[in-house]
Amino acid sequence: MKCPFCGHLETQVVETRVSEDADFIRRRRQCGSCEKRFTTYERADVTFPTIVKKDGRRIEYKRGKILDSMKLALRKRPVSVEQIDAAVEHIEEKLLSLGLREVASPHLGELVMHELKRLDKVAYIRFASVYRSFEDIDDFRVMVDEVNR
Repeated sequence: MKCPFCGHLETQVVETRVSEDADFIRRRRQCGSCEKRFTTYERADVTFPTIVKKDGRRIEYKRGKILDSMKLALRKRPVSVEQIDAAVEHIEEKLLSLGLREVASPHLGELVMHELKRLDKVAYIRFASVYRSFEDIDDFRVMVDEVNR
């Protein structure tokens, strides 16, 4: 593994941990040259379904897009990076368990909303306001009432 700091090709694994649900392995590594430490994650390489947008376009599933939209909704909220990673893992597990080659983007959006609702109610409403294109304050009231039930 190449060191991300100095580019040296020899690094040593100093700690290995399996995630709670055993879906990935977290490794702490140390560079043999600059001695800085960094973390790598090892997970199975699988093929995710193609995402079908509302306009009919088909795009490749990108973990980074899901992660970025969740981080934006969770900005300045008391949710750890580990919790966000676990939520994305849940979304990916559900996508894979569908066994489909294509998934409609609204279905993916609903999976994201489900995970956000579980993590943080404020982030859930933030995401929903954009995802569902709220037009006025009444749309917010309906969503807040739904969350408070």
